[in-house]
Amino acid sequence: MSTTASTQAPQAPQAPSGPPANPAGLPTAYEHGKRLTDPGTSVDPILVEIVQGTLASVEMEVETSISRTSRSPMIRDAHDFRAGIHDRQLRKLTGRSYSALVHPIVRDFPLEEMNEGDVFFHNDVYESEGGIGHLPDLCVTVPVFHDGAVVAFVQAFGHHDDIGGAVPGSMPSNATSVHEEGLSVPPIKLWDAGVPNKAALRIMTRNSRMPDSLAADLDAECSACLMGARRLSDLFARYGRDSVEAAFDAILDSTTETYRREILSKIPAGTYVWEDYAEHDGVDEPQLHTQRITLTKVDDAPADPETNFPGGPRLIVDFTGTAPQAKGPINHCGDYVGGNFLKKWLAPILRNLADTPERMAELDVNEGIVPLIEMRFPEKGTLLTPIYPAPTNARTFVILRLLGVLAGVVAKAVDGQMPADQETIRYTGVYGKDRDGNDYLMREVLGGGSGGRYYADGEDTIHVVPDSRNLPTEFTESRFPFIVERLGLAVDSGGAGRYRGGLGYEKHIRMLEDAHFMSIADRSILACWGVKGGKAGMPFHVTIDVGGPDERVVEALADAEPVKAGQVIRIRTTGGGGWGDPLDRPLDEVERDLRWGKVSLEGARTAYGVVASGGKDDVSIDVEASEELRARMREERSDEPFFDRGPGYAQLAPDGARASEYDWM
Repeated sequence: MSTTASTQAPQAPQAPSGPPANPAGLPTAYEHGKRLTDPGTSVDPILVEIVQGTLASVEMEVETSISRTSRSPMIRDAHDFRAGIHDRQLRKLTGRSYSALVHPIVRDFPLEEMNEGDVFFHNDVYESEGGIGHLPDLCVTVPVFHDGAVVAFVQAFGHHDDIGGAVPGSMPSNATSVHEEGLSVPPIKLWDAGVPNKAALRIMTRNSRMPDSLAADLDAECSACLMGARRLSDLFARYGRDSVEAAFDAILDSTTETYRREILSKIPAGTYVWEDYAEHDGVDEPQLHTQRITLTKVDDAPADPETNFPGGPRLIVDFTGTAPQAKGPINHCGDYVGGNFLKKWLAPILRNLADTPERMAELDVNEGIVPLIEMRFPEKGTLLTPIYPAPTNARTFVILRLLGVLAGVVAKAVDGQMPADQETIRYTGVYGKDRDGNDYLMREVLGGGSGGRYYADGEDTIHVVPDSRNLPTEFTESRFPFIVERLGLAVDSGGAGRYRGGLGYEKHIRMLEDAHFMSIADRSILACWGVKGGKAGMPFHVTIDVGGPDERVVEALADAEPVKAGQVIRIRTTGGGGWGDPLDRPLDEVERDLRWGKVSLEGARTAYGVVASGGKDDVSIDVEASEELRARMREERSDEPFFDRGPGYAQLAPDGARASEYDWM
């Protein structure tokens, strides 16, 4: 591959009748991504700090307002929603969490036709410019005005209970068309100058199985974004448009320079290849659905003022080799606006190259990283470039896997100085009739373990969605007909390593009424991989009627698995991969894991070569026997790949191999 980057320049405004100008086939009839001020414009650094702090404060205030006034468990309690602030060139200014894009709104509604009090809405996957991955993610956007002109946008999008479709929750695991997944709404004006569009709201709530929750959540999101727009309008009134916009440019310039200096400099120039896989799509039999990244680091790419690419180091992310689009709903529309959404989605992985964990936590991901990354997509018809109306509701199997693919390909470039594979998102839940005969849906996004790192163990039961949380037992038991009998750590689920992978959850739910269980999950065959000698974590696993006469394992993709009153559902989420050789883990750290109940006596022996006895309160390590066992285990080893995928890979690999050709250094 050439080390000179080539990228598609943003297109100049054109008439709607002109030819399609972006890879998605939609007319790019708007400017975006440009600077607001000339390079070198002076700006008071104190004002930059004030503006940056105000943006973060407003974003947090919007999210706090939504969490306090929404109604559905997914929004109010699980916190599966995001807010974002964007400038008039559609650049994301905040970096505390990811968000959708403003591009589809400005594409269909010119700035000069917007009014104060307008609220725009969309959830159409194929008209969202890549910002919306599946139909339950509803997005509201509010323009910010100063002196009668649009100067910024406040946006919120979140995963809602139900937007129609074939099954409760709008995520049919065997969908073969987006039309089965629910109501698809292209960009519309939901509020016009402060007046709600009651007809549109009625259409949306009529299509939902949970109309009251949907209406309340949308009202919360619209009101919160309108409040955020007022806060930002005050900022412009206080300091003036020119000064605030100069601060916007300075904030993004600082991000660009920081990542160029502190992050990209850690990746040696060259080309690296790695791939990972989704394991099933809900329609075909389980197989390896490949997602491949060829990463090229260029140290001296030329500047390109038309695309806003600066000169100097650049990453080229090429997805060639990614599998054809799936029949089932694991596709993701990524090839929009040059991959603008995916750049900001994947960039947080690069923070792991920071000098210290403390510095990593300080680095935001905003539009400033976009000029440092070029993305190259394969032709239409792949997992990342699906053709309408391919289904997408389980697209997390692709975009979350891509986080791991990028981590893996960077690990090859930096000799493993990246974390092992992290937990992967899954949706589990039950639905049916409560004791009063009313319909209910309880859906939860339980976390899992993160990967071990070159300096520390992975974290237990975390989630990749920022600020997300499990549903409180007190809330669920009071609202739904079941009892949570156990919620704890899944012992031995973290991948073994010098630094152990984080543990997943184990949750037991006893149903009080007949119901149906649903699951949209992967990593049930292919585990979270370990790196540089670390072992894979334990995969996702669900059992119904644990210990009963009808005990059975449930597929990770299930829409309506029947559960009788009195039966227990046991959910075990994924453990993170391990980092480094497990036989190098100090005995006292294994002893600590035994005392904490994170590793069993058998797990200590088989995974770490540690001979121990006793219970949690009186663990005893046989040092001599452990050293003998470890020596014997080392002698019996064969060559090991750089990445360990666990035993599930051989089940799906066409040749039964334990590793792919890209897993070796």
